[in-house]
Amino acid sequence: MAFDRSLNRRQVIQGAGLAALLASGGQGSAAERLTYWHCFTSQSEFAGLKDILALFGKAAPDVSVVQENIPNPSFMAKFTSAVVSDSRPDTVMILSERIDDMVAMGGLIDLSGRVNAWKPRATFPDNAWSNITRKGGVYGVPAFTFIDWLYYRKDWFDQAGIAGPPRTLDEFASIAQKITDPAKGRYGFGLRGGAGGTSYLFYVFGSYGCFKVTDGKPALDRKGAIEALRFYTDLYTKAKVVPQSAPGDSYRQIMEAFRTGQTGMIWHHTGSLVEISQALKPGEQFMTAVMPTGPAARFARVSYAYNGLMTTTHADPSWDWVSFWGETEPAIALLQETGYFPASLVVAKDERIAGNAIYQPAVATLGFGQLQPSFVGMPDWSDNVVLPAMQSVLVGRASVDQAVDTMLKGLDKAAN
Repeated sequence: MAFDRSLNRRQVIQGAGLAALLASGGQGSAAERLTYWHCFTSQSEFAGLKDILALFGKAAPDVSVVQENIPNPSFMAKFTSAVVSDSRPDTVMILSERIDDMVAMGGLIDLSGRVNAWKPRATFPDNAWSNITRKGGVYGVPAFTFIDWLYYRKDWFDQAGIAGPPRTLDEFASIAQKITDPAKGRYGFGLRGGAGGTSYLFYVFGSYGCFKVTDGKPALDRKGAIEALRFYTDLYTKAKVVPQSAPGDSYRQIMEAFRTGQTGMIWHHTGSLVEISQALKPGEQFMTAVMPTGPAARFARVSYAYNGLMTTTHADPSWDWVSFWGETEPAIALLQETGYFPASLVVAKDERIAGNAIYQPAVATLGFGQLQPSFVGMPDWSDNVVLPAMQSVLVGRASVDQAVDTMLKGLDKAAN
């Protein structure tokens, strides 16, 4: 499918009413007009959204959906502003790490009555619902699953005589060193030190067993966090197996570096599979693997993206829109464009997944992967305390110990 770059802006997609919309100068003549905020960033994600919008347009031709992309760094600020000013969109994408803050400020509508009466409810795993449930209220419908895994350049591994992907973090660091060749512009690992980089620092924390959230209360063990952060930042500051741009690299930079042959391994989730497959040959130039095991735990993130309601102004068509994502055809459409796993266990058994070897690490991860830790205040702590603290180590402005102490101080403030 050709990518429509106009989807990166505010756009109306509707079914039979599209011609009427254009004729009316954009005001729309459909019976119901919904707004939808999301945080998709990649071309493949936009293509998947376009497919879902088109399918929904056919299923509900009397409903139009106005989609708006909100960049991740500013998403919660805009969400908060919408709640405070009562200028809410009808529907919104909900990431696991944002649920507590969204619910705490009264930004989401309880959908428990509709969810409990929804027949497909039973096809989703229990943790998909427990993750979006707060004090008996269910605040969203699972849309798709994030499953973290390792991408590696199989051709580089073959050239270096490396039999397979790393099983442990120590093996990972050793292989990264072995395949690094600055003279050729090659580095072993694409570390995400910019926006979104804390997701993979939290993976390292989880692998070292030093960060946990129990009954909504977060705890970061100082000694374990120092060991984990030192391991992670040493890849850049000492081992030099990471591109020099790492402190500012976000999703786009790590993807481009891997696709163009600058890095030999990256950590991400299944949602980037299609984008990478368009540049490199699966099974020949790259492969996927389970995330390496840490010294304290076998850890990998399995989390869900949800869609929910922020207002009841158009409650029925809004419910139709958010629940539509859980049906088979929209889920498969998103899978084919992005690689995102369906949230429904029934859809996940589709032969297009079960019969594809490259998905097997993701299937294996479902057996041990853990939900993203979450507590009220985590998005702010993660983005405005943890990320700058990690970056300060990467650029030499702080020691590992100082950075962890900054994280602990910020955590104490965020949790109280």
